[in-house]
Amino acid sequence: MKKIRFFLTGFALGIFFLGAIIVGGVVDRLGWLRVLDRWLPTARETSSGTKYVEQKVLKEESVIIEVAEKAAPSVVTVSISKTEKVPLLGLDPFGFFGWRTKERKIEQDIGTGFVVEKGMIVTNKHVVADASAKYKVIDKNDHVYPVEAIYRDPANDLAILKVRSDLEPLELGDSDQLKVGQLVIAIGTALGEFRHTVTTGVISGLGRGITAGSIFEGYVERLDNVIQTDAAINPGNSGGPLLNSAGQVIGVNVAVAGGAENIGFAIPINVVKESLKVFKETGEFKRPFLGVEYQMISKKAALLNEVPQGAYVRRVVPDSAAEKAGLQEGDIIIEIDGQKLGEEETGLAKIINRKKVGEEIEIKYWRDGKTKTVKVKLGERK
Repeated sequence: MKKIRFFLTGFALGIFFLGAIIVGGVVDRLGWLRVLDRWLPTARETSSGTKYVEQKVLKEESVIIEVAEKAAPSVVTVSISKTEKVPLLGLDPFGFFGWRTKERKIEQDIGTGFVVEKGMIVTNKHVVADASAKYKVIDKNDHVYPVEAIYRDPANDLAILKVRSDLEPLELGDSDQLKVGQLVIAIGTALGEFRHTVTTGVISGLGRGITAGSIFEGYVERLDNVIQTDAAINPGNSGGPLLNSAGQVIGVNVAVAGGAENIGFAIPINVVKESLKVFKETGEFKRPFLGVEYQMISKKAALLNEVPQGAYVRRVVPDSAAEKAGLQEGDIIIEIDGQKLGEEETGLAKIINRKKVGEEIEIKYWRDGKTKTVKVKLGERK
């Protein structure tokens, strides 16, 4: 009797453990199938019985693909056409032993642009800096549009190209709302060779100051308050759009840091919008002009020399607003409309650029140990 009871107990336990193993295996297999289903292609069958594989794309990848596909038709390559003289080897016996030269025609992709309104394309000023050259833009489908007119912004490294086209404009975002770490997408003609290259990254910093230019034109200038990104921006990307995940333009790609990796810069789109507003109102880029050449005096230098901090006037431009107001070489401008001058955001150029042509401002300046005040009507930068 005991042997039968022992046998039945063992049999029951065996059945229990066997069942547990089977159930565990089924659950484990279902779990792995769920994991694999998230990351591997899914096989499906059509009505005709033909099987196909559907690749499930991660959400971030879907966003990038969607933005790139939507923006691409409005992004163009800027190409230059010009003739230049190049030296030949050997001396010219009929040219008083001077170097012989020959003319060479250059056709080259040099930058990028994007449509802001029908027939109106934004790019960098340094991309189209050569006034003697001819330019054209080429869209994604290789359609060519000759540039009929160029309007250059002298302050912000921006230019507007007028063309006859029906290309749709991109939506402009708000660069004042940007956050460090935000996803961004850049589109452009990388290295002046690879059209419609798409790169991604994040906003690495805001409010940077840089020296920007073009290796093709040999032109550089100082830009302040730009966006820093680790999205790959190469020579040739200049003038292209920097987009957010909603497909809105939040910056104009302008430069890459020399000798560094994954450091690129873009002009905030709100700067572009302000320039476009001026252009639409006047048909050109009008910029206020005070008319002084100056050097900023830092707080430390001011303390050492026992003078106020501000802009030291090194030269007054003849017939300028500054000369008409009586400003002189050696004056130190310390306030404009009650705002004290410092370095960076409160520098003289930064404050003046926020004003309008013809606007009257109040300048407080220091001369020979005395503080004086004068009203100045700003002129136009030529």
